[in-house]
Amino acid sequence: MNGSRLKGVLLWTLATVVALLLVATAVFFGWALTPHRAEAEPLRRAQENPDVAVTRGEDQVLLSPTGEPSGTGVVFYPGARVEPDAYAATWAPIVAATGVTVVVPDMRLNLALFDQDRAEDVVTELPEVDTWYLGGHSMGGAFAAQHVGTGHTHTDWAGLVLWASYAVEAADLADRDDLRVLSVAGTRDGVLPLPEIAERRPALPPDTVTVTVEGMNHAQFGAYGSQAGDEEPELGEEEAHERLTEATSLFLVS
Repeated sequence: MNGSRLKGVLLWTLATVVALLLVATAVFFGWALTPHRAEAEPLRRAQENPDVAVTRGEDQVLLSPTGEPSGTGVVFYPGARVEPDAYAATWAPIVAATGVTVVVPDMRLNLALFDQDRAEDVVTELPEVDTWYLGGHSMGGAFAAQHVGTGHTHTDWAGLVLWASYAVEAADLADRDDLRVLSVAGTRDGVLPLPEIAERRPALPPDTVTVTVEGMNHAQFGAYGSQAGDEEPELGEEEAHERLTEATSLFLVS
C-alpha cells in the first residue's frame, strides 16, 4: 500500500470513529435527558396533603412538615433517569408521620453518578435542620453511600436511607459504627433483585436495619409508572407506599 492510499485509509478510519463517538454521545444525552416523569395523580395527592408542604424549587423538591418539624432532615438522591418530583408521593406520608424535612435534588443529566456531592449544597440551605441523613433510590442510593463513605463531605451524616439500593465495597462502610443505615427492598424488584442486594449486604455496617416488602417492585419506591426490566408488583401502589412509610418512619424516629 502506497503512502497516499494509507493516508486515505487512516483518515477514513478516523472519520468513522469520530462519527460513531458523536452518535454515541447524542444517544447518551438523549437517553439521560428523557427521565421518567412523576405520575400526575400521586403527585397531586402529595401536594394536597394538609400535613406536608411540597415546594418545587429551581433545582430541588422540598417536602416540609406543616406542623412542628422534628429537626431531622433527609437528602434523597433519585434513581437513574427519574425526576425528583416522582418521590413526592412516597416521601409525603413519611414527612407527615415523622415531621422530618426531605429534599430531593435535581441531578446533572438526571444521574447521581455526575452529582454525588450535591447533598453538601442542600445542607447549607437549611441550617434549621440539626440531624441529617443521606439516602437514595437504586443508583441514587449507591452514590449516596459512596458520598458518605469516601466523598468530600463536610456534613456529619447520621446515617443512610437506601431504597432498593446498596453500597459498593469501595464506599468503605462495612466497619462504620457511627452510621445508622436502613435498607428497604422489594421481593418483586426486577431491576435490582433481592439476591443482588443480599450479595452486596456485607458492604454495609453489620447493624444495618433491613426490611423486605413482599410483593413490592422497583418502580413502587417512587411514583413514575412502570420501568423496563421490572417485575409486575403483587401489591397495589397504595399498600406498597404504606409499607414503605411504616418502615422508613419507624427507622427515622427510633
